[in-house]
Amino acid sequence: MIPMESKAVQSNSRFDVVKWLVVFVLIAVGVVGNQYFSAESLLYRVLALVGLAIVAALVALQTTRGRRFATLLKEARVEIRKVVWPTRPELVQTTVIVVVFVLVVSLLLWGMDSIISLLVAGFIG
Repeated sequence: MIPMESKAVQSNSRFDVVKWLVVFVLIAVGVVGNQYFSAESLLYRVLALVGLAIVAALVALQTTRGRRFATLLKEARVEIRKVVWPTRPELVQTTVIVVVFVLVVSLLLWGMDSIISLLVAGFIG
């Protein structure tokens, strides 16, 4: 016997396919319409594309994957608030360290390249 919950999930997934099809059709209409109306004002085309994108996003958010994506974005926002950002002196100090390290490594590589070039030139002729 199939539990009632799995029937609901199965039913949602059937409608999800239709909803994603609507999303893709809206995107295709936007792309083709933008090309077809290329002689029209850019403002009108952009407004139409933004409108279609909003409608497509709203339809996509009604799907299971869309809701999971919205939840992911909310959780990411919460996590970003937990980040401890460096102070200005820490940022400057770290930047100076990185720049000095890059310069030292680049000078070492330039020196090794010059030595190898001289050796190869002397060997070849």
